[in-house]
Amino acid sequence: MTFHETAAAVLSASAVWLTTRRSPWCFPVGLLSVSVYIWVYAGARLYSEVLLQCFWVVMLVAGWLRWLRNLDATGHVRVASLDARSAGIHLLAGLAGGLALGYTMHTYTNAALPWLDAMLTAFSLVGQFWQNRRHIAAWWMWIAVDVIYIGMFANKQLFVTAVLYVGFVGLAAKGLRDWRRAALQQTRSDTAQVASG
Repeated sequence: MTFHETAAAVLSASAVWLTTRRSPWCFPVGLLSVSVYIWVYAGARLYSEVLLQCFWVVMLVAGWLRWLRNLDATGHVRVASLDARSAGIHLLAGLAGGLALGYTMHTYTNAALPWLDAMLTAFSLVGQFWQNRRHIAAWWMWIAVDVIYIGMFANKQLFVTAVLYVGFVGLAAKGLRDWRRAALQQTRSDTAQVASG
């Protein structure tokens, strides 16, 4: 256990917890976490994860700006629906990206787990894209990806991070439940406004 790994884990868990609460503060805390994790993953030779953290910086800034434009009266982000066609396109893009990145890491680097790391990276980007767009489906993606991450990090002896991802699975389940409730409340509120208008 290193100080950097522990600090990154605490910051990351805090960011995910804030996300489950639909708070835009999840983004600046997430940016701090990403900054520390770049150092941790580079030391473990998980180069796809380092690349992912660099993408996170861009995606977190974009998500933060999008969320700030879609807050409700209480300062929480409004949940948005995701149609099946768009979801399918995004998943295919994730698969293609994972295969391309896996081939690159396998062929040109000494990455420890090039194919697995690349696929997790690609589908994490899909999850973050959905999170930025306020889709409940992001939580399903996080549950699936985080379960696999647990094994990968344990294999690389990043035990603090592996335990963190066990917690992430629980937080993702909480986020799924809470965002579903929020979406239902939004629908009721919107219906009431239409009826009264």
